[in-house]
Amino acid sequence: MIKPERKVAIVTGSSSGIGLKTALLLSKNGFNTYATMRNLENSENLARVAKIKKLSLQVIQLDVNDDISVKHAIGKIEAAQNMRIDVLVNNAGYGLFGSFEDLSIEEIKAQFETNFLGLIRVTQQVLPVMRKQNSGGTIVNVSSIGGRIGSPILSAYNSAKFAVEGLSESMAYELAPFGIRVVLIEPSYIRTNIMNSSHIAKKALNPKSPYFSLMQKVSNHFRSKLENALPPEEVAKVIHML
Repeated sequence: MIKPERKVAIVTGSSSGIGLKTALLLSKNGFNTYATMRNLENSENLARVAKIKKLSLQVIQLDVNDDISVKHAIGKIEAAQNMRIDVLVNNAGYGLFGSFEDLSIEEIKAQFETNFLGLIRVTQQVLPVMRKQNSGGTIVNVSSIGGRIGSPILSAYNSAKFAVEGLSESMAYELAPFGIRVVLIEPSYIRTNIMNSSHIAKKALNPKSPYFSLMQKVSNHFRSKLENALPPEEVAKVIHML
């Protein structure tokens, strides 16, 4: 149930992990929350919790890779909320495993399309609303420790997150005069289903790849780290505190 007097938050990539927990926490704490995701078939868990707890949360289809989908979703929210958006959490993204040599240009493009250009699409659609409402706003870009430190087998992912970092810092200067804050969140290992949702470069699956052994070691390392990692609720709490 969306309540008109509340502040408005949009969270991308809300079907699981950090996005799901952030959407739930914001809605529990007084925000009209729009939890967006590419595939609404993945919304069952979120919608069920929102219904049981009678949260001010609505699930909306939004594919960050699709201009039309982004414009339609943000336009729908603008109309429903009388041109008001207070918080945007750019969380949608996925991991891409594979050595740089094993990555195809198509795989690298796809990584940037979602993890970097997808963030740009949504933010550029939201900014005019935030700027004109004269009450400021907050844009939270969920980056990663991988946006600060490179690691083997994750060159495409790290590159996209480094790009998010540079973009965020530049945006912060431009938007400060309008009372709009840009915040970077840089989680390390978080216990989500990232390994299941991540992509692996096609060539990286070939045992004859000169990087195959390294690929296996890094993948196993990530899995072991995730077993004892912090839950996504901890990241959601940090976002809510902002």
